[in-house]
Amino acid sequence: MVKITDVARRAGVSPSTVSYVLSGKRPISAATQRRVEESIRELGYRPHAGARALASSRSNVLALVMPLRSGVHVPVQMQFAGAVVTTARRHDHDVLLLTQEEGEDGLRRVADSALVDALIVMDVQLRDARTPLLRSLPLPSVLIGFPAEADGLTCIDLDFTATGESCVGHLARLGHRCVALLGSPPEVYARGTGFAQRTAAGFTAAAHRCGISSTVLPCEPTRAAVQETVERLLRDHPGLTGVVVHNEPALPLLLEAFQQAGMRIPQDLSVVAVCPDELAESAAVPVTSVAIPAEEVGERAVELLMAKLNGQSVPDATLLPPRLTQRVSSAPRGPAS
Repeated sequence: MVKITDVARRAGVSPSTVSYVLSGKRPISAATQRRVEESIRELGYRPHAGARALASSRSNVLALVMPLRSGVHVPVQMQFAGAVVTTARRHDHDVLLLTQEEGEDGLRRVADSALVDALIVMDVQLRDARTPLLRSLPLPSVLIGFPAEADGLTCIDLDFTATGESCVGHLARLGHRCVALLGSPPEVYARGTGFAQRTAAGFTAAAHRCGISSTVLPCEPTRAAVQETVERLLRDHPGLTGVVVHNEPALPLLLEAFQQAGMRIPQDLSVVAVCPDELAESAAVPVTSVAIPAEEVGERAVELLMAKLNGQSVPDATLLPPRLTQRVSSAPRGPAS
């Protein structure tokens, strides 16, 4: 195991000089710093995490605040978490995962504990009570999601407004004139969750611009609720030929319910989903979809946070454009529709 004394011997300096290069606590000449850094790389030296944290007054831990509220689809959330953990490790940081719905009290408790250096906050609501506190905390933070008022915050997410617009635009170009958005469970909308509200807003606005009849229906991801939603939708909108699904666990059940109701996909009904690519590809009928870029968002959230920890300026808002992939579930509206 390579020790700090080995690095010092190779670089021709004292062990304390190596420590100063690692911690940045004292100015070191550029030539000496280069020799030490070269020795570290050549020997493959990795400073002990506890010693490094003590020297730098940092914990080398990031907090991922991911409250598992009702209506949240945990498998997709864990894709974000996995990307955050993997990227944090590349920066020699660990991740403390916080899943309880503690709101402001939880954030304040973590910030006061000195357990973490910075925060990544998920499941952001339009009127999120946590945002005033995040602006005032000494710890840097990044939100995966956008509140209605994002001034003074660093936020990143898929552009869900553009996502709703993209789904409608795809169906409109295929000639569909009556479409529906089958969205998240009702409690997600009731909380004012940003991604759900923005998708619905983009969907509705685009349908209006295109002169298309549209409706938005929340949907619980249970077989009984899906069956009831499909029956109601087909009864109230007999001209329906296109649907957008923004509800990952309900997607397989919805495809099954529409087919049981006599709607062939895509001959009678075109389906577009907002979901991870692997879910869209593995469906009984491969589904045209806008991908949820969980890995990219999680990775870039950590990169933004590390830049802030290092005193670098970062953009306030990062919106990833939607990427729609057409598969067999969507097709031009048939002549009999």
